[in-house]
Order: sequence, then structure tokens, then C-alpha cells
Amino acid sequence: MNTRIAGYQMSVSNDVDSNTGKILSAIERAADGGAAILLTPEGALSGYTHQFDASAVKEALARVTERARDRAVGLALGTCFVEDDGKRYDQLRFYRPDGEYLGFHSKILRCGTLESHPVGEINHYAASELRVFPWTQGISIGGLVCNDLWANPDCTPMPDPHLTQQLSDKGARIIFHAVNGSRDGSKWSELIWHFAESNLRMRARAGHLWIVTADNCNPEHIACSSPSGVIDPTGAWKCRTSPKGEELFTCDVTLDPDDQ
Repeated sequence: MNTRIAGYQMSVSNDVDSNTGKILSAIERAADGGAAILLTPEGALSGYTHQFDASAVKEALARVTERARDRAVGLALGTCFVEDDGKRYDQLRFYRPDGEYLGFHSKILRCGTLESHPVGEINHYAASELRVFPWTQGISIGGLVCNDLWANPDCTPMPDPHLTQQLSDKGARIIFHAVNGSRDGSKWSELIWHFAESNLRMRARAGHLWIVTADNCNPEHIACSSPSGVIDPTGAWKCRTSPKGEELFTCDVTLDPDDQ
């Protein structure tokens, strides 16, 4: 079974209206390209900040999901969001092409300082249990948000639980990975890029997974923190974007429902 997937290496800001316009345009392009689902970066709708306007994000979410349903494009939508429990989550929200909401993955390996009482986003966002989502014809998918995949030892104040392998063990065939990494164009940023790419490829191969990944590219004159594109279960790139600037990619993923 072939599934066409789109991903959007997007210039994310803290302006919800600007982000919404970009995502609506990406939905149109993904639909025109025949994609079944579109992945956006971490915080693509809300901005990558815990100080977002919850009501504005909720209204924007309604616009985006309505457009995606009308164009029959599923979503793996990165956004920060306040749930009914009153907690803030750094999420990847999943929707089928018919608009059915499947649920969300929230970032588990939230970044923080390496202290006995860490400081950082770990203080601002809640986490939820790792889960997989039924997609179609016996195929399950999963989501991870940025550091969930590679557990950067510079900013991960908890052990690495190897979430890609856990998702594989739960039956996921494709992992959608929303990224929003910091970088400054330095040699250290280049090292982090190689660390991120190596983790993407090695963990795809170890879990026999397809990994679809999309990063924030703002500011656009500096290379992203991580490559965007699609990696197959052998750890090879099936497609990938340029390191800088906005780019929508589409890629056909071949899945066998009986190959679990």
C-alpha cells in the first residue's frame, strides 16, 4: 500500500495569524500534490512558546482543521495547546483526511538544565502517555516532538527511554517527528545537525520504521537544526529538503499491513 505524505519545513514565528496563513497554504499545496497527510514543525500553529494566546490558537486550530477536512488532507500538526484539563502541552495533533481527530502526542523529553531541579520547558509543559494511532488498513502511526527522538545529552534532564523503539514495539509503522531546534550557524550548530541526522537514520533502522521529520527554518538565512524529509526503514533518506528556507516536500511511503 502506498501512502503519499507531505511535510512542511516552515518558518515558524510567535504570530498565530501568520503561522495559520502558512499552514492553510501548505494544506492546499499538499492536497494538490495528492498527499494523505501533512506534517508541520513543533509549535507550527502556536509558535514554539509557552506564552501563547490559548484562545487565538484554539480559533486558528478550527480554521486549519476545517480546511484540511475540506481538502481531504490528514494532519500531524505541531502546536502548543491548552487541553480541557487546563494543562499546557507541546503537541503533535493527528487528524484523518475526513477530519476525524485521533488524539495527540505531547512532548515527553522536555528540555531543561542538567541540575537536581532543572529549569526550562520541563517546567512549562505537561506530558502524557506514549501511544500509537490507527491510520488505515491495519497501519498504526506515532508521533514524537523534537528532543523526544534524540534525547540531546546537553538538555535532557531524564534518562533516554528510546521512544522510537517503544513506538515500534507498540506497532507503529510511521513516526511523524515535529522539530523546532535552536541554532546560530556556528560549528556547534553543525555538530548538533549531524547528531540529529545520525539519530534519525539509526533509530529508523533499529525500529524498522519510516520517519517523517520537519523542522522550523526561522531565521531562513541559517541552516535548520535538523534535516527535514523522509527516512525509510533501512535508515536511508527517501527524500529531504534543502538545509535552509521554507520547503514543502511530498514522498510516497510503501507499507504492507501484514508486515508488523
